[in-house]
Amino acid sequence: MKSLLPYIQILLSVFLIAVILIQRTGAQVGGAFGGSDNLSSAYHTRRGLEKWLFIGTVIIAILFAVSALINLI
Repeated sequence: MKSLLPYIQILLSVFLIAVILIQRTGAQVGGAFGGSDNLSSAYHTRRGLEKWLFIGTVIIAILFAVSALINLI
């Protein structure tokens, strides 16, 4: 298990980066880089694919944190 853990962490980190980059903030992709001045775009209800991407991001981040803690032990 100890020899397999670094590969799991690399895979989780690649998935986490990909899922974060797929998500978009506001109406434009440029909003993810601070280009959106619309404050109301941050407070909206997530629906459909956006909701699943958000939930997936949280789950992958938790799995990555758990794998990092297991690696310390």
